Amino acid sequence: MLVELDKLLKLAGPMLFVSLLQFGIQMLSVMFVGRLGELHLASSSLTTSIAGVTGYTVMVINDIGMGSALETLCGQAYGAKQYAMLGVHAQRAMLVFGILSIPISVLWIFTGPILGVLKQDPEISAMAGESAPWLIPSILPFGILQSQTRFLQTQGITVPQMATTAVGCLVHGVVCWVLVDKLKMGNSGACLANGVTYWVIVIVLAGYIKVSSSCQETWKSFSLEGARGVLSFLKLGVPSAFMMCLEFWSFQVFIVLAGLLPDAELETSMMLIRFVISITGYIFSDIF
Repeated sequence: MLVELDKLLKLAGPMLFVSLLQFGIQMLSVMFVGRLGELHLASSSLTTSIAGVTGYTVMVINDIGMGSALETLCGQAYGAKQYAMLGVHAQRAMLVFGILSIPISVLWIFTGPILGVLKQDPEISAMAGESAPWLIPSILPFGILQSQTRFLQTQGITVPQMATTAVGCLVHGVVCWVLVDKLKMGNSGACLANGVTYWVIVIVLAGYIKVSSSCQETWKSFSLEGARGVLSFLKLGVPSAFMMCLEFWSFQVFIVLAGLLPDAELETSMMLIRFVISITGYIFSDIF
């Protein structure tokens, strides 16, 4: 029992750290935006809610959504010693996430009108509508990152992820400072910073996977085989994504409802802060 506990802690410990750091990227964006005023924080709350409901939740965050399918398939392949299939499954997931990023990007472009239909405050909706498209550069690398995470986690490779995410978090702080404070881009700058940070993490991890001896058997190169079997991946991933999306959306709907209250700026701002605090606690239970 102690041996199994030791193995669990060695695997779960670094992944817990990775999850906290990845969520820390979102927290840093909120902190920089929060310094700009109540209106900026309120619009950031609605932008985060729309982006989470329509994009990040579907892609996967903290072992939910479409990434659960990849985790299952990679685990089966690794257990059966079909090591080359890990790379194939990861490529297939990247392809699916790339396709999903197209309709998600279109939805984000129309964030302003969507919030208008939901009867949100016009001033808050306008600012959210301006900043949401700046999140588009982040959705593709976010999906790729989930594929890389499952690919490495299945093999028990966690320390490189921890180090890379820590560097990414530092990069995000610097990029937010430059875009939000120095270039005065406001909410749009905080949104764009997400894309820059995720691309940095993805590129560094891709370099590690390419040169590391630990991944020689599991990652060969990109091949057409990754484009096959997409339907089977979707059959496993879509029900999982839908189930977990419903759970996540139940939290996000309160942010939208808060926007219908008389003091919408204050209420939506407070809901975002409460959400950030509460989700941090859920990360612990998700990992273990």
